[in-house]
Amino acid sequence: MRGTVFITSVAVCIAAFSSLLPAQSRVTVITVDGSINPASASYIIDALDDAEKAGDAALVLELNTPGGLLQSTRDIVSAFLSAHIPVVVYVTPRGGQAASAGVFITLAANIAAMAPGTNIGAAHPVFGQGGDVEDSTNIMMTKVTNDAAAFARTIAEKRGRNIDWSELAVRESVSLTETEALENNVIDLVAGNLEELLAIIDGDSVETAAGMAALNTAGAEITRREMSLKEEILDILSDPNIAYILMMLGIYGLFFELYNPGSILPGVVGGICLILAFYSLNTLPVNYAGLALILFGIILFILEIKIVSHGILSIGGVIALFMGSLMLIDTPEGMDFMTISLSVIITVTACTAAFFLFVVGKGIQAMRRKPTTGKEGLVGETGVVVEKLAPRGKVLIHGEYWNAVSEAGEIVEDEEVVVRAVKNLLLIVAKKVP
Repeated sequence: MRGTVFITSVAVCIAAFSSLLPAQSRVTVITVDGSINPASASYIIDALDDAEKAGDAALVLELNTPGGLLQSTRDIVSAFLSAHIPVVVYVTPRGGQAASAGVFITLAANIAAMAPGTNIGAAHPVFGQGGDVEDSTNIMMTKVTNDAAAFARTIAEKRGRNIDWSELAVRESVSLTETEALENNVIDLVAGNLEELLAIIDGDSVETAAGMAALNTAGAEITRREMSLKEEILDILSDPNIAYILMMLGIYGLFFELYNPGSILPGVVGGICLILAFYSLNTLPVNYAGLALILFGIILFILEIKIVSHGILSIGGVIALFMGSLMLIDTPEGMDFMTISLSVIITVTACTAAFFLFVVGKGIQAMRRKPTTGKEGLVGETGVVVEKLAPRGKVLIHGEYWNAVSEAGEIVEDEEVVVRAVKNLLLIVAKKVP
């Protein structure tokens, strides 16, 4: 009995002592390694929302991006400025960057950190439909630049960072190494890894939308959150190579459906691919001259099937398709992630030319070819009379005996005749003219 009382007392003491200890804090870590697009924006914002609901000590964004869409960037920045928990942006790994859209996102964090060997800057905006925003004659592009510069100044002022550099990053595309960024008050610290970062910022206080918050990150439980399946699919669709391939598959599918009405499957697949392609292209700076050249190239291939041009239309189709593919995405300088791979363009152009010139062309030729079997195949064939046609009799054609009737006059045996028509297995023949 005494033993039971002792064990119970010890358990109660342990429980009471444990309640006095501070609970282990948790930090949610997310990673964006690629362009900033609607999918990555949704991923970041949803992760921040869940971290706030869970009462996490902070949200850490490991960032390595060449840039992305300004609207998606605005959504992320808005979420950061409205966050009720501290947000930390860590530009990593070594050799990584926070370029273009990454500059705005880094500036908007409560704590901005970079790994050794990284850089930040070149936030010059890119107009949505291609073109160089430095062209002062284009009023719309100038507005985009001025708006982005004001956006950068606002963020830097809110977070107490270098306002002048923030504007230069937009207007003149200047960049800094991690050391230079620290010296110029663009970031707060340089850390070699995530654990070192969490240890350095432990105990710091930052201003959030809910007021001042103290960071309790040393030894915190690290929870990594990955993209959901939906976000991964949307992120993949933002790849210009995928957008280009989907567009071509959509064109193929609709072409099949138009030439074979009722096939259903090609039309359905083609329609889905085209819709997905339009979604993808909506997130990219599309050059409509390139799109027009691609469609013109397809039209030339179709005309080659219908018209005998001795290959001239085909050559024009290949050139138009290839040049249009190169021009389709108006890639700004330094944003190679928006470029369609040359190997993909060459492969698609070659497959398209082969498809139209050989597969479709041979199929249409076969449809137009004179029948060689059945009753229709006998028309125009030559046979020999084996039973006098007066006017009915028998003829021998291809080793087979057929009932036949002469078109005009009698035809004696052993005379050669030509089949003019076939009616209910009766051949209509005429004497062959030498």
